[in-house]
Amino acid sequence: MTLRSRAPWAVLPAVLTLVAGASAASSATGRSSDDPAPGPDSSASAVTYDLLLRRGHVIDPKNDRDRVMDIAVKDGKIAAVGSKIDPSRAKKTVDIKGKYLAPGFIDMHTHLFRGDQEAYANGVLGLPPDGFTFRAGVTTALDTGSSGAENFELFKKNIIDTSKTRVLAMLNIVGKGMAGGDKEQDLSDMSAEKAAEVAKKYPEIIRGIKTAHYNGPSWEPVERSMKAGEMAGVPAMIDFGSDSPERSIEELLTKRLRPGDIYSHVYSGLRHELGDDGKLNPALQAGRDRGVLFDVGHGGGSFDWNVAMEGKKEGFWPDSISTDLHTDSMNAGMKDMSNVMSKFLTMGQPLKDVIEESTWKPAQALGRKDLGNLSVGSPADIAVFGLEKGRFGYADSFGLRVDGKEKLVTELTVRAGEVVWDLNGRTAKPWTPGAVGDKSNEEHAAP
Repeated sequence: MTLRSRAPWAVLPAVLTLVAGASAASSATGRSSDDPAPGPDSSASAVTYDLLLRRGHVIDPKNDRDRVMDIAVKDGKIAAVGSKIDPSRAKKTVDIKGKYLAPGFIDMHTHLFRGDQEAYANGVLGLPPDGFTFRAGVTTALDTGSSGAENFELFKKNIIDTSKTRVLAMLNIVGKGMAGGDKEQDLSDMSAEKAAEVAKKYPEIIRGIKTAHYNGPSWEPVERSMKAGEMAGVPAMIDFGSDSPERSIEELLTKRLRPGDIYSHVYSGLRHELGDDGKLNPALQAGRDRGVLFDVGHGGGSFDWNVAMEGKKEGFWPDSISTDLHTDSMNAGMKDMSNVMSKFLTMGQPLKDVIEESTWKPAQALGRKDLGNLSVGSPADIAVFGLEKGRFGYADSFGLRVDGKEKLVTELTVRAGEVVWDLNGRTAKPWTPGAVGDKSNEEHAAP
């Protein structure tokens, strides 16, 4: 058993565990999980599935799939995975030959608490998720600490409950969340007990405790975050703010953090992730050996090609690829999830690994093993994408560019069985003179 597997939050809560009957039924019938089971009416004309995606190259790391397959969807779930699923059994069939198909991407670092304040908490720095997730293949976004115990209910009401994107949260150890300035330095507003109480009230949504932006010498923000996480059975995510001799990254990674805790902004270079000798700080590998997880968290100021390229050289790849999505980063070098994933392809990381770090590994880190995979019975969250060939420039957070020959472009995104992004209208009917389309969106048309 690895250190990572011993983390208590790696075990999915019972209320979220997938029904195991699918695999049992497969064993009983001698049918593999990749062979679609017949519906109640097994005749060729029977309509069994709501959506069938045909002939896409499926990359599903959890199930070790990396080949051309069909995926069928019914009632918002993955209904069948196989090499030849009869299209006559689907209400809608989309041929995606030449494209890749993966579980919907999980962005492990976003800020989505949009509001009228000048901050991330209920503020203008956050983004409403649906406008910025689906177009990049993201179906699950983790808000990392925008809200705290005092304002999580508002975040849930205004954003989480009104979004098609599945929004999960790391609850900030600061009660007011990322309210900016001195409010995020206030140790008196960092209550492990209050944070744990709210986290335990919403276990399906709150999947960790976050500390961020603290610049003082005290270890209290880290310690209280870890305590709250222990009380609620979830990991802590650390945005280390600024380190110092009294509060070093070496001590954080080799003595403080537990297996399953997450260090974000790993390639920032702002906290001595890179040594004066140009090599990675040995504390990174020491932390990984202890079971600490490492998140990209690109953002507007947390991705340095010097650190990332040294990481490539030393084989230190991230556990989770993520954006740190907010109003500034999306218009800078980060842009979106697919762009950040493309950077790792450009560095030479295999596509299957990039997909795993954007799907199954984040799902495990968050204790949500129902996500990040295309197992029969899992939520039908799917990303269909192509790899464009050409010359593409990828900028870091500090004005440095690396040129690449491939770019991941999201073609189609399915969330809970519904097509929510269709770049080239693959699910639309061809227009012909006099054709009548779906008028259900008439209410949104301009007068």
